[in-house]
Amino acid sequence: MKRNRRISAVAVLALAALVTGTGAGFAAPTTPPATHAFDTAPATATAPTPSFQGTLPAPTGPYAAGEDVVHLTDASRPDPWVPSSGPRRLTVTMVYPAVPGTGTPAPYMTLAEAAGSIQHRKVPASSGVTPQNLSSVTTHAFDGARPQSGKYPLVVLSPGFEDPRMVLTSLATDLASHGYVVALVGHTYEDSGETLADGQTPPCAICDDPALDFDSVAAGRALDVSFVIDRLTHGNTAWPLAHLIDKHEIGMAGHSIGGAAAAATMIADPRVRAGVNMDGTFHPAPMPGQINRPFLMLGRAPYHSAGSPDTAWGQTWAALGGYKKWLTVAGADHTSFTDLDLLLEEAGFPTPPLSPERGVVITRAYVTAFFDQTLKGIHRPLLDGPSPNNPEVLFQY
Repeated sequence: MKRNRRISAVAVLALAALVTGTGAGFAAPTTPPATHAFDTAPATATAPTPSFQGTLPAPTGPYAAGEDVVHLTDASRPDPWVPSSGPRRLTVTMVYPAVPGTGTPAPYMTLAEAAGSIQHRKVPASSGVTPQNLSSVTTHAFDGARPQSGKYPLVVLSPGFEDPRMVLTSLATDLASHGYVVALVGHTYEDSGETLADGQTPPCAICDDPALDFDSVAAGRALDVSFVIDRLTHGNTAWPLAHLIDKHEIGMAGHSIGGAAAAATMIADPRVRAGVNMDGTFHPAPMPGQINRPFLMLGRAPYHSAGSPDTAWGQTWAALGGYKKWLTVAGADHTSFTDLDLLLEEAGFPTPPLSPERGVVITRAYVTAFFDQTLKGIHRPLLDGPSPNNPEVLFQY
């Protein structure tokens, strides 16, 4: 399956400088290209600030967000993309409810990950984006923070193709602040670099493959996620704070191919009780009877509205058997559901009609409400229908 890439020089340099990949390489052939305001900007578009200083929005819940990074090795299978590298290795950021005022500020990414992202897209030095300031984006997460007592549902997050796990940090910290443990999974060799346990940060091995089968990518991610859940919930766990996890309440959300992976994981692993696809084409669309648990489809209008060219969303809606919601967001682009547009704005680049701040607010609010309702059993009226406070959010069904 061929990927639909956005190749505007301004878009590639800007987006890559900040986020190590567009995530938009993943699209069905029948889906119109994702567009940003900067996709059609001339080469003389507004230059980035001389020195980029990024800040993500603070979490909105009562808890602080603690953070740990864990490294996992699945000895049961070779790496699907680079078998010669040995068994599948993953880097996972754990974000958890923490006591305010404890821990030290967590970096956005390692210097090697930041350098890899800049190199991946050949970002010029004149952009003002350096490994140092990219890695130092303010996250409002804290290394070594003291955890809140209790047990909390686990939510696994999977990013878009070519995007590292960090682009979902603002969502992860907000979920943690509202009482969730979050596992932010980096899928090795599928983006510009995840720093592994040995300190190596291998580049993407499949990003330039024009014949890449995205059904295989989604299925591989499902194996990654099930392995991560195993290591977090069974026996000698890979994370010292695993006692915080309520292993009976597990959800998954993903952006782009990560959203397709959420569906693939639910089909393969009954432990995942609720799923969210944020603006991703399904690979493949689930069949009737495969997912009878809660599922939220949250995408940009008009490309993921009812009757849109991406027919996989309509097929999936018809096939879903449990509690389900199909929402679209007016003015959004493909990356409105991540940190990306906000960081672009902070660097002085044009952004889509939906303000990046609103994109973050809407994503956080609806994803958290969905998991509150499906994993915690708390009714959230936000999901009942259109809200005057969120006029951009359109209920398709």
